[in-house]
Amino acid sequence: MIPVNRQGEVWVFAEQEDGQLQEVALELCGKARQLADQLAVPVGAVLVGDQVAGLADRLIAHGADHVYLVEDPRLAQYQTLPYARAVCQLIEKYHPQIVLYGATPLGRDLAPRIASYLRAGMTADCTDLRIEDVLEARTQQLHPKLLLQVRPAFGGNIIATIVNYDGWPQMATVREGVMPLLPPDTNRRGQILRQQVELDETLFVVRLLERHSEPRKVNLKGARIIVAGGAGVGSKENFRLIYELAGVVGGAVGASRAAVDSGFIGKEHQIGQTGTTVRPALYIACGISGAVQHRAGMEESAKIVAINIDPEAPIFSIAHYGIVGDLKQVIPMMIKAIRQRR
Repeated sequence: MIPVNRQGEVWVFAEQEDGQLQEVALELCGKARQLADQLAVPVGAVLVGDQVAGLADRLIAHGADHVYLVEDPRLAQYQTLPYARAVCQLIEKYHPQIVLYGATPLGRDLAPRIASYLRAGMTADCTDLRIEDVLEARTQQLHPKLLLQVRPAFGGNIIATIVNYDGWPQMATVREGVMPLLPPDTNRRGQILRQQVELDETLFVVRLLERHSEPRKVNLKGARIIVAGGAGVGSKENFRLIYELAGVVGGAVGASRAAVDSGFIGKEHQIGQTGTTVRPALYIACGISGAVQHRAGMEESAKIVAINIDPEAPIFSIAHYGIVGDLKQVIPMMIKAIRQRR
């Protein structure tokens, strides 16, 4: 366990693949910058791989003060054991007080391994991070400026706030898209600190023989327009209306958890606390009641249009425009009107 170090930096694990930074790493750099400013400490980014030094400037532009660079030809492809050992050695050397990872498949594999080795706490799939003073109920001791790690629990039915008093560093994985990607500042200056780590050959017990990857079929985060369907769509067959409207307006197709659980559409389309967080220019919610779990994933959309047969549906409380009616009648009328205008 690393000792409590209130002057320690706020770190981000800068996930990259094939020499390309994952967007969540840049999102976390912006959030780390906000947290570090409250703590009056620098931001560090840990960059591990082979021939990845060229990525450091982007991390600095997005908020990092120090980039801790570990390069080794054996680290060209991600492997749990050597990557975990490299990050653990850096944490033991520099004692950061906060370490953030993206809640990606890689981050969900790496972060628990590091937490177990360091005997530190780790909160998974956070949707918000804050710095606040915390009064420990058992001892009545005031802990200044702790990291509040906010995440959905019990299937998204409640929101839990988790704090770590003494099992430092305070660590969390953060879901993609929940932190806004702040614009880069190319005038920022930072340091690239090359690091030497000891990686025994016994760590490389896995050999990569072949590698196959598929691009994402749905890019909800990058869509400027999203048409989303909920349980009110009624069936998988009725979802063709959602696809048709999305095609007419040039948007992506999203869904609520209720629609996914009902088998109307695949989970990759799910929006909300347990899905993807989106901020499109236009969000059209069709047959979505507006449960708090869904609203948390889309309420920052620039414009929200809601279609629901229930005039009391919670979605209308955040919608800029609301249509009370049966979506099976409303959507064909919308499609016809859009096509006529074109």
